[in-house]
Amino acid sequence: MMKRIVIIQGHPDPAGEHFCHALAESYAAGAREAGHAVSTITVAEIDFPLLHSKEEWEHGELPKRLLPAQNAIRDADHLVFVYPLWMGTMPAALKGFLEQVLRTDLTVKIDEKGHWQKLMKGTSARVVVTMGMPALAYRWFFRAHSLKSLERNVLKFIGIKPVRETLVGMVENLSPEKRERWCEDLKALGRKGI
Repeated sequence: MMKRIVIIQGHPDPAGEHFCHALAESYAAGAREAGHAVSTITVAEIDFPLLHSKEEWEHGELPKRLLPAQNAIRDADHLVFVYPLWMGTMPAALKGFLEQVLRTDLTVKIDEKGHWQKLMKGTSARVVVTMGMPALAYRWFFRAHSLKSLERNVLKFIGIKPVRETLVGMVENLSPEKRERWCEDLKALGRKGI
């Protein structure tokens, strides 16, 4: 079954020469090979302001340069987030991007009784996180706190599920062979659209 896949490249360096970029490109290549429609949003290439108040988030106007990204996310069947772990969480640029594009008009609707309706139901996601520490240390010692927060408090809260994870640890020490193996793994996931 063909899916509309949107890859959100969350590495804040626009140079595009990091392992996150290779992983995202591998996923995209596999997805295209399998016939999925793939688009990539590179957060570092988009200049946008940060939100500073609840009022801005609920009633402010989305910057026009973010409208194509928001529309792509709205129309997607599957989202893939790729980013490095920075200071225990996602980079600030990605967090600011998500705050802008995941506004209530896209994500939730509050009915007359005050009940929240999740508007992103039917969309799935994969979160790919690279890090300098061993992935097992992040998962077990640090309890993958920031990843769980993204999954539970953002993605699942607006109806996105299932949310799958790929954690790549010790990226600075990976041999070329291990990097290639990770890229092949992401390519295989792309083919499956998961």
